[in-house]
Amino acid sequence: MKPSPYRWVILIVLMLVTFATSIQWLTHAAVVRPAEVFYKGQVDPASFINIDFLALSYMLIFLVMSFPASYIIDTYGIKTGLTIGSVMVGVFSITKAIYATSFNGVVISQLGLAIAQPFILNAVTAVTVRWFPFSERGLAAGLAVLAQYIGIIIAMLVTPLLVGSHPELANYGTGFAQMLWIYGILSLVSSLALILLIRENPEGYVYPVQVDSGFRKGIRDMLYNRDMQITLVLFFVGLGIFNAVSSMTDRISEMAGVKDSDGLIGGIMLIGGIIGALILPLLSDKFRKRKLFLVICLIGMVPGVFGLAFAGNLGLNTGNTYLILLISSFVLGFFVMSAGPIAFQYAAEVSHPVPESASQGILLWVGQLSGMLFVAGMSIDHNAYLLTSMYAFAVLSVLALMSVFFLRESPMMVAETVAVSK
Repeated sequence: MKPSPYRWVILIVLMLVTFATSIQWLTHAAVVRPAEVFYKGQVDPASFINIDFLALSYMLIFLVMSFPASYIIDTYGIKTGLTIGSVMVGVFSITKAIYATSFNGVVISQLGLAIAQPFILNAVTAVTVRWFPFSERGLAAGLAVLAQYIGIIIAMLVTPLLVGSHPELANYGTGFAQMLWIYGILSLVSSLALILLIRENPEGYVYPVQVDSGFRKGIRDMLYNRDMQITLVLFFVGLGIFNAVSSMTDRISEMAGVKDSDGLIGGIMLIGGIIGALILPLLSDKFRKRKLFLVICLIGMVPGVFGLAFAGNLGLNTGNTYLILLISSFVLGFFVMSAGPIAFQYAAEVSHPVPESASQGILLWVGQLSGMLFVAGMSIDHNAYLLTSMYAFAVLSVLALMSVFFLRESPMMVAETVAVSK
């Protein structure tokens, strides 16, 4: 069947909501220190419910909501699942702005946004499979993930400009209400666009609806699938490190001796990820290779992680250390974040006919679990173990690199290569 031109409308509105959800995830991550000034007297830095919890909550809630969200998407359709997520994104983005000066109000709104997240992220592969031809699925998944990265980079680089991140200036930590209103309106508009324009399937195409037993059996089949087991290990390490570094970017800057909360470490990582997500998934489609490009991504990830972990040992002064951190962040972002869309498609292909949102959901679930554990470990006792955690990431990256060589090529890629060669 000829691809529907409307597939690009579907992808664009999905990208818009993904973009908004990512901004909301990390609104405070790059400006933790100014936020502590803004919410002084409302939050105890030693409490579990502190500024860092706002980013951590996305990972925590994802562990609870990922499988229910995937079940709803697979049982009732992508339109239903994405509409549920979009309504929640629109509503709670606005309440977050309304209660911007109340830390408790921001926390409650953030929890609502965290519940919405899996309804958006877990639908990406289902959308690409239903709407895009085989030769465009890696590209489509890459663009959807690209929207997530752009949202994060806005949160990292624009937020410090909006709230006043320079401690020597009078406006230090004063612009949180304005920032949350800007992001809230943007999120509401994105949500409305998806609700109005989303469609279930291309005209004339009927996608088989998954039933309860099929979803449950699919989860079991994935857990016994050798290639999926290895892919889960890769996501546990790669996505976990990405989530941890993104959530703790201001703390890592502080560790390096940087006074300003400029968000550059996370921002540079996202810039690398954007470039990588535009290049490597497209090449994976072009050459009909998934494993090869996953190997390339893991090889590139290792020096990025090592640079972040050992920058203090390599830099002769604070300036040099910070430069090493920035270069390492770019390298890590380029390879790890471009591996995401390739791995999503790989997982959907090796686990077929398991529902696509189930395969994507379980990969994201593992990455959120490890990210939450990593952030918790980095935050213990006022970040006393942050550097030790970075060393542990270096070891884990090497283990992940060793694991990726045991993957087999996607059978769909093999079949497509044979078909093209005839």
